[in-house]
This record gives sequence, C-alpha cells and structure tokens, in this order.
Amino acid sequence: MRIRAERDDLADVLARAGRAVGTRSPLPILQGVLCEVAGGKLTVTGTDNEITVRTVLDVEVTEDGRTVIPAKLAAEAVRKLPAGAVTVSSDDTEVEITGSGPRFKLRSMSVDDYPKIGEADTTDAVEVDGGTLTHALAQVGVAASSDDARPTLTGVLFESNEGALRLVATDSYRLAVKDVPSVAADHLKLVPYRALRELSRTVGGGSMQVALGDRDASFVTKQGRLTVRVIDATFPNYRQLLPEGHANRLTVDKDALLEAVGRAALVAEDHIPVRLAMHGGGVELSVIRQEVGEATELLDADYTGDDMTIAFNTRYLTDGVSAVDDEKIVIETSDPLKPGLIHGASSSDFRYLLMPVRL
Repeated sequence: MRIRAERDDLADVLARAGRAVGTRSPLPILQGVLCEVAGGKLTVTGTDNEITVRTVLDVEVTEDGRTVIPAKLAAEAVRKLPAGAVTVSSDDTEVEITGSGPRFKLRSMSVDDYPKIGEADTTDAVEVDGGTLTHALAQVGVAASSDDARPTLTGVLFESNEGALRLVATDSYRLAVKDVPSVAADHLKLVPYRALRELSRTVGGGSMQVALGDRDASFVTKQGRLTVRVIDATFPNYRQLLPEGHANRLTVDKDALLEAVGRAALVAEDHIPVRLAMHGGGVELSVIRQEVGEATELLDADYTGDDMTIAFNTRYLTDGVSAVDDEKIVIETSDPLKPGLIHGASSSDFRYLLMPVRL
C-alpha cells in the first residue's frame, strides 16, 4: 500500500482507532492497528477483542493494500512529523512513514494474524444526535463502577421508557438516570461504560446510528464506528429505588454549592463526609477531621421541610451536582439514613440518587 495524506488528518484517524487497542493484551497482534487502503480511502481498525474502533479517511492513493502497524508508535510518529503532507508505504516486512524530511521505518505485523472483524448490522439502528447522546452518557457515567469484579455495575443500561431512551448506571452507592426524549429504544441492553466514554474521541458527534444487537452494540457516524460486546447480565431493579416523593426539598445555586463542597474537600478525604445541615435559613456545610481541623460555610438556599442534617461523600456529591444541567440544584431528602435525590430545579430528566454516610 502507498498513500499520501495531511499529517493532522492521518494522526487523528490513527489515534482514534488506537484508543481501542489494549495496553496489556497477551496477543502482540492486538498492539497494532489494521490499515486497509481501497477506493481512495484509508480504513484504520483497532481492537482489544471487546471494543473495536474503525475510522475512515479520504487519502491520495498510489497503491491499494493492507498492513498492520504498531498502534501507539505509528500515531506518535505521524504526530511528531512536520506539518504538511505525509506519505505512508508498506511492503511485506516494514512500513515507511515520511514527511517533509524525517522518515520512520517500522516493522509491520502479519495481516493474517489480525482478528476477522465483520461489518456492523445497522438494520434496526436508531438515529440520534451524537453530541446529545455522548453528553447524556457522560452524565450517567459518573455513577458507573470501574470494578471489573462486578461487571454488571460497569455498564450503562439502555432501555425504553415511555417512548424515550433511558440510560441508567449505578455502582451501588449512587444511581444516575437520564431520559433522552425523541429517541426510540426497543431493546434493553447493558453496554460497558469504558467503551461509551470513548465515543466522542473515536467516532465523534454529528448524526449517529445506534444498533443494539444480541451480542454487540454499534455506534456509527461518518467518521467511523465503535462496536463493543454487551454485558450478558441482569441489571439491578433500579426502579424500586427511585422514591415517589420526599418530605424535604433544598434548592441552591449549583456553582455556589460546588465551590463550597470543593472548599470542604480541602479538609476532608474520601472517607470524611461533608455534612449538610438544612433549615429555613439555608444550608450549612461542614467537615470535621480530628487530626487536621474543620471547615464550615453557610449558603443561601430555599428550603422546605423539617430541619435535618445529612452527610455525603464529597466526591460522589460533586459528581452528581456537576452532572446536572441547571443553574439551580434541588436536593430532596426524607431521612438522614435514606438516599437523597439530586436533580435540576427546572428539569428532572436527569436524576442522581446518592446514599448518605452514617454519622
């Protein structure tokens, strides 16, 4: 194969496909990306056998062909070349990358050893706005677990809810639910969040087709596609956790609350909670750490209900508040030992249920 392309464009497709490449794979071939040239296009594929990213670039083609090159090294080599056109050529043993003077020669890998990857089945795909979907996934993703010992909790549940798409994630300490209107979802699937958080950095935004199959979920844009194996497990019955209503309701400025929790976190550590003493005059935040000291701050807020003090993990509280798209935050509570519900004052399409810390 032999092609010519702009450095930045080539570096971009190599880096995007390379995000699916496993860093500790026992199979050396999975450290590479498959480069295929045909019809005036370069198609670059990276996979770790769980997540596959395929990206496409229009290039100037001198010779069609296929090769496998080291993913990280090739992307960095192209990125470090001078700006301008870059030429990539390959034979049976090596790949040569040349750009405005500098030249790299990299050992190629066997194309025959690379996994056979088919095309995504988008027959029943749903079309969505990629930017809307990736933002919604980022909102609920803060509650997804990173503990591979409990794979069910590392995923995001895709399901239908009253004609809209509902996304749900939980790590058992918090639960995030996001309803995305105007998007139909006929299938209930559990998709690993570690793959979903790569969507914007691999296949980009714009119009996106989402296909939820029996074994795989595929996300396709004009820049390429990301395919990931779905999690074959039963998601917890989260609906029974969502309360019908709370007796107490605090409404507070989002930025002011985040700044106050951030100051409290200077004294706290992960295991030291921030206390929220809620009353008619507002909410008082405090952190007490015996060997260091304490921090206290009173925020103006609207509060209805009985005076009450509840405590939350500072990082978990920050994650939930940050994910809300609203200038005003509502925290609903009923008891210091029962979960608090966080959402925006003007919309509840995103809800974040957080377990309190026992004082």
